Amino acid sequence: MTVEVNAEETRMTEVIAVVPTQEETEKAVEGDGKVKDGDESKPKTVEKCSSYREESNFLSDLKEFEKKALNELKAKLEESILGDNLYKKEGPKKTDEKSVADEKDARGGDESEKAGREEAQNEEERKQDGGDEKENTAQECKEEKKPDAGTEECEEEKKPNASNEEKGVQTDTEISLWGVPLLPSKGAESTDVVLLKFLRAREFKVNDAFEMLKKTLQWRKEARIDSILDEDLCADLSAAAYMNGVDREGHPVCYNIFGVFDSEELYQKTFGSEEKRSQFLRWRCQLMEKGIQKLDLKPGGASSLLQINDLKKSPGPAKKELRISTKQAIGILQDNYPELVAKNIFINVPFWYYALNALISPFLTQRTKSKFVVARPGKVTETLLRYIPMEEIPENYGGFKKERDFEFSGEDGVASELIMKAGSIETIEIPSLEVGSTLVWDLSVLGWEVNYKEEFVPIDEGSYTIIVQKAKKMGSQEGPIRNSFRTNEPGKVVLTIENTSSKKKRVLHRYKVNKSY
Repeated sequence: MTVEVNAEETRMTEVIAVVPTQEETEKAVEGDGKVKDGDESKPKTVEKCSSYREESNFLSDLKEFEKKALNELKAKLEESILGDNLYKKEGPKKTDEKSVADEKDARGGDESEKAGREEAQNEEERKQDGGDEKENTAQECKEEKKPDAGTEECEEEKKPNASNEEKGVQTDTEISLWGVPLLPSKGAESTDVVLLKFLRAREFKVNDAFEMLKKTLQWRKEARIDSILDEDLCADLSAAAYMNGVDREGHPVCYNIFGVFDSEELYQKTFGSEEKRSQFLRWRCQLMEKGIQKLDLKPGGASSLLQINDLKKSPGPAKKELRISTKQAIGILQDNYPELVAKNIFINVPFWYYALNALISPFLTQRTKSKFVVARPGKVTETLLRYIPMEEIPENYGGFKKERDFEFSGEDGVASELIMKAGSIETIEIPSLEVGSTLVWDLSVLGWEVNYKEEFVPIDEGSYTIIVQKAKKMGSQEGPIRNSFRTNEPGKVVLTIENTSSKKKRVLHRYKVNKSY
């Protein structure tokens, strides 16, 4: 496998995968972005995500050419909305003209000429009659001062373009996208945030960004996207994708679980026909719209999502329907939801992913590909920790977050980190001076392979130490530990970790004391 490592001041190191041989993959990548057998002087992946932030949406932070592009786009958008030409016009005239042409063809040349002569003669007679009628009507208007039908005709004669003016007044200026008004003169601060997304997606090329915005609005209108949240779509796919928690920068996190399609029954129910595949694509758009509801589309707000794509047990590229639907979904999201994904993290990545990535890669922009991060099965928790705090990572991915868990909240729920040197022993103490208190703790070691035990040590030297968890070897596949102990005398719980390996270990832990009342 070939790995490209980019180090930027405002971004995390990113891994972009291309098609590898199995030997290259095993030799070059461990899933954490490190390059083995390479130049040690190259920048390495940082342990935590401390600087991966969205590009600023504050006007004061924009470069001059970016400000200029934004102002130009706003001017084009303002003119287009007020001129009522943002959307494609539906013209029924084409049908009428076609029917007239068909009728002419049916009559033949001679009849057409004859009809033309008769029509010209009738038109001349109508003009003469019309002139007399207009003169009579005008005369009647002068003679009759009370309002009647003649007066209305007179007013219409005076204002032949009144209906067109009325149409101009009725121009729709309430056009919005994701709940944000698009008319720049309304002065909404979120408008700039949305427009900057389109500009960044098109490298600040104003015309390209404007065309992209117009196509997105047209697509949303034709596909009825603004009402999609009210639709009941693909109820069986609730486990396939869901929103859960936020990352270190406040971005809502969306988990996509491709392994659910390992079920042949669900696979056929989702991709078994063209109609079902269309429903799947609509459901995916609905999920994106739900995620956008959680965003803060204002300068300084978290205005994009973090996507976690779990490929464990996912059907491989041999599944044609899944491959086609995935490609279509990527196209729709890339064309109509620009810059709404901060990172796309792929976890539990199998070898076949690299081949699939090579097929999809040509359809992605370089900017989209730069947001991809790839992690092998053994590095899932470690990879997620760079972007998501331990307390926000679900338990099944090695984190502390449990469903319907009310034990930890707020500041009590924040995890601390301890770095253990190779061959060292560390202890974590949880004091309890009140009798009857209940101590609760969570602990996890990335990669485990350590010796671990839990004890309660009384303050009274005459009392016995109580073994809470006897010492044992913890394997690499161990999940987070949640345990508790109720005290009968003052003392402390001591958690002991012995690192017998030759590598550093990261220990994540938190605890709280529930006092008796």
